[in-house]
Amino acid sequence: MTSQQTQRLLNVQILGMLDYNAAWELQRELVSQRSAETIPDTLVLLEHPATYTIGRSGGYEHLLVSPETLQQRGAALIEVDRGGDITYHGPGQLVGYPILQIRDHGRDLHQYLRMLEEVMIELLAEYGLSARRFPGYTGVWVGERKIAAIGVRSNTRGVTSHGFALNVTTNLDDFAVIVPCGIHDYGVTSLAELLPVVPAFSDVQQRIIRIFLRVFDLHLIEPV
Repeated sequence: MTSQQTQRLLNVQILGMLDYNAAWELQRELVSQRSAETIPDTLVLLEHPATYTIGRSGGYEHLLVSPETLQQRGAALIEVDRGGDITYHGPGQLVGYPILQIRDHGRDLHQYLRMLEEVMIELLAEYGLSARRFPGYTGVWVGERKIAAIGVRSNTRGVTSHGFALNVTTNLDDFAVIVPCGIHDYGVTSLAELLPVVPAFSDVQQRIIRIFLRVFDLHLIEPV
């Protein structure tokens, strides 16, 4: 399968709740396959149990409790190979891992980040929310509160991994033990906090897929 055959196709995997390390291993497998051009671009959508991850530009200085305290709370703490600082994943958060050959799309990594932001901004607009970029910070914001975090990695062949995390019904109290993304001055929010009626998680997933296809000019291989 050549890149010309696969560049306009997208496979979507909706996996439900999955342990972070299992999802990370899956990403590595998919990146290897996409680098070898044996699979098309792929978008993995899932949730994680309570997990704190520290990216390449982060450190433990933005963890406000001890790792032992997190363990007592039943949360995992994992150092990962994406960009960005410390963040939280948990139930009620829609996590997306795009495994894309960005060179096929003619875009660089910085433009790719802006496109992921655009997907979130357009999604939130469909729910009547005016979301925006925040100069100097990657991610998506409503007012001065962050609703979607983004941290990615690209390998030497231009295949991406990691991705975005959108707070749908996420327990925002779980962010209190970190400085999310290393940003001291601004808080976090969620769809549940901002909307009078919380959309079904499945509805958010399907809208994300539709908008992702449009923003990246891809075609779904088969309905999900």
